[in-house]
Amino acid sequence: MEKVGRAIVKIRIPILIASILLLVPAAFGYFRTRVNYDILYYLPKEIDTMQGQDILLDEFQKGAYAILITEGIEGNDLNQLEDKIADIDGVAKLISYNHLAGAFPLEMLPEKYSKQFYNHETDATMFAIFFEDTTSSDSTMEAIKSIRKVTDGQCFVSGMSAVVTDTKSLSEKETPIYVAVAVVLACIVLALFMDSFLVPVFFMLSIGMAIVYNLGSNIFLGEVSYITKALAAVLQLGVTLDYSIFLWHSYKEMKNDYPNDHKEAMAHAIGNTITSVVGSSITTVAGFIALCFMSFTLGKDLGIVMAKGVVFGVIGCVTILPAMILTFDKALEKTTHRELLPARFDKVAGFVVKRSYLFLILFVILLFPAIYGYNNTKVYYDLASTLPEDLECTIANKKLEENFDINSMYMILADTHLSSKEVNKMVDNINQLDGVTFALSLDSVVGNELPQEFIPSTIRNELKGDNHQIIMVASDYKIASDEINTQIDAVDTIAKKYDHTSMVIGEAPCTKDLITITDRDFKIVSIVSIGAIFAIILLVFRSISLPVILVSAIEFAIFVNMGLPYYLNTTIPFIASVVIGTIQLGATVDYAILMTTRYKKERYSGCEKKEAICTALSTSIPSIIVSALGFFAATFGVGLISSVDMIGSLCMLMARGAIISMFVVIFVLPSLFVVFDKVIIHSSIGFFQKNVKGREYSYD
Repeated sequence: MEKVGRAIVKIRIPILIASILLLVPAAFGYFRTRVNYDILYYLPKEIDTMQGQDILLDEFQKGAYAILITEGIEGNDLNQLEDKIADIDGVAKLISYNHLAGAFPLEMLPEKYSKQFYNHETDATMFAIFFEDTTSSDSTMEAIKSIRKVTDGQCFVSGMSAVVTDTKSLSEKETPIYVAVAVVLACIVLALFMDSFLVPVFFMLSIGMAIVYNLGSNIFLGEVSYITKALAAVLQLGVTLDYSIFLWHSYKEMKNDYPNDHKEAMAHAIGNTITSVVGSSITTVAGFIALCFMSFTLGKDLGIVMAKGVVFGVIGCVTILPAMILTFDKALEKTTHRELLPARFDKVAGFVVKRSYLFLILFVILLFPAIYGYNNTKVYYDLASTLPEDLECTIANKKLEENFDINSMYMILADTHLSSKEVNKMVDNINQLDGVTFALSLDSVVGNELPQEFIPSTIRNELKGDNHQIIMVASDYKIASDEINTQIDAVDTIAKKYDHTSMVIGEAPCTKDLITITDRDFKIVSIVSIGAIFAIILLVFRSISLPVILVSAIEFAIFVNMGLPYYLNTTIPFIASVVIGTIQLGATVDYAILMTTRYKKERYSGCEKKEAICTALSTSIPSIIVSALGFFAATFGVGLISSVDMIGSLCMLMARGAIISMFVVIFVLPSLFVVFDKVIIHSSIGFFQKNVKGREYSYD
C-alpha cells in the first residue's frame, strides 16, 4: 500500500484542485435532487392501501386530499372563499355543504349529514378538498401554500398533505443548522482531545467535501426522503470521523521514523490507513446495507445513501485529507498542543482486568432488565402528533377535533355497480361502529328515493367512477392508535361482506400497514445486520468465538440504549426501533475490533492473558474515547435543537448509543476476554506462533 501512498503524495496538488472542482457538479446534483416528505410513500406498492391510492388518482383524477375548516364565515363569503380555493392550481375538486346543497334543495339534505359539515355552536364549516396529484408532490404542496395565502388565515388545512408541506418548510429551515451545530461541536471535541487546534478544521473540510459528493450523487437515485437528507450529513460525519483520526495518528507515528521526510511518512501513513480503515469501514457499510432489506423502502433510501457516504468518506480520508495536511504541514505544527488524554490508560486497564468479575456481574444484572425494556419500549407512528404546536397543520388538526370530533378520515373504494340498497346497508353498519363519526356515500346522502339519473353528473362523478365508488369514513380515533386499527379491520370486514374487492385507503389505513410492515422489517434487519457483521468479524479475525463475543457486547449496548426509553417513560419514533440497532452495531463495533486487534497482537507475541488484555485496553482507550465523543458531538447537538421529533429522537439515540457502546467496550469486553481467553485462542487462528519452539502460553 506504500506505493499507493507515494502516488497520492506525488499528485497531492492535482488532488486538491480536482476535489475543489468536483464540488461544482456535486452541488448541482444536491440542489437538483428531489426530497420526498411523505413517509407513507415508502410503503410497498403491492399492498391494498397503496394500490387504492393509484386507483383514486387514475379513475377519479384525485390524488391527495385534505380537510379544510373555517370559522365565522357564512353565505356569500363562504361561497367566494370556496371559489377561490377551487381555482387554485393543483386543486382537483372541493366538496362542501354548499356544494351538495347547491345541487338539491337544502331541505332534501338530511340533517344527520349537514351537521357533519357545519357546527352551529362554533359557526365552523368543514369541507373536503382533493388534489390533482399525490400527497408529497410539488403541485400538492404548492396548492396547500396557495390555499393558505388566498384565504388569508381564514382557513385551516388539516391532513397528511398539510403535514408534509409544513414538515418540508421546517426541515429546509433546520437542516443547515443541523450541519453547522454538528461541525462546531465535533471541532470542539477534536480540538480538546487531539494535539492540534488546526487539524479539526482540515478534518471537517475533507469530510465536508465527501459529504457534498455523497449528497450530490443522490441525483442518480431520483429523490431521497427528508429524513435521509436531514441525517445523512450528520451521520456521515459521525461514522467517518474515525478514519481521519487514524490517518493523523499514523502520520505522527511515521514522522518519528522519517523525521526529515514528511512526504514518505505520509505515504506510509496512507498505506496503513487504507489497510486498517477499509476493513473497519466494511462493518459500517454492512450495517447500512442491512437496511436495504426492509420492505418499507425508507430503509433502503437511508441505507444506500449512507453506504455511499462511508465509501466517499474512506476515499476522502486517504486522498483529500493527506493532500491538505502536507500542504499546510507547517501551520499544523505551529498549532500543536499537549493532548488532554494520555497515550495509555494503564491504571484503568489494570483496574478493569483485575476486577473483571465485578463488570461481568454488572453485565448479567443489567442484561435482563435491558432486554425487557428493549422489548417493551413504546413507539409512535403518527408523525403529525409530534410536530411543534404552532405549526399550521397542528393547529388545523386541533380545530378539526374540537369542532367536529374528527381525528382522522379515510375512504372505502367499493364496486360502483353495487346497488343503492347494498351501499346504504354497508354505510349503516359502519355508522354503528364505535368511534365512527360518520360514514358517507352518494347513495346514503340522496337516499333510495332519488334515481341516479336525476343526480347531476358533476356531483355523481365526484364519488362514482366507471369501476369504483368512494365512501368517506370519519373517525373520532387518532391515527396509529389501537382503537382506529381495530376500527379499520371492522370497516374492512363490513365492506368486503358486500364487495370482496373493496379497499380501505387513506392515511389511517396506510399507517396501520406501516405498523405491521415495520414490525416485520425490524426482525429481518436485525438478523441481516448481525449475520453480516458476524461473518465479517469471523473472516477478519479467523475466529469462531470472537464474532459471538464482540457482537454480544455491542448488542448488550444496544439493549441498554433502546431499553432506557421504557424506564424513562419516553416514546420513540417507529423508525428508531428498526434503524438505531443496525447503525449502532455497524458504527460502534469498530471500537471492539480496535481493541481485539491489539489483544490478538499481544497474545501472538507471547504475552500472558491479563498482560495482553491490559495492554490492548490501555492503548485502545484514547482512540475509543475520541471516536465515541466525536460521534456523540455530531449527533447530540442536532438532537437538542431539532423541532422534528423523529430527527431529534434518532440523533439523541445515536449519541447515547455511542457513549454506551464506549463504556461497554472499555469495561465489559475486556472482562469477557478474561473469562473466555482460553476459548478464544483455541477457536481462532493467529493467537499462537506455532513455529516458535519452547514458547508457552499462559491462561492466567
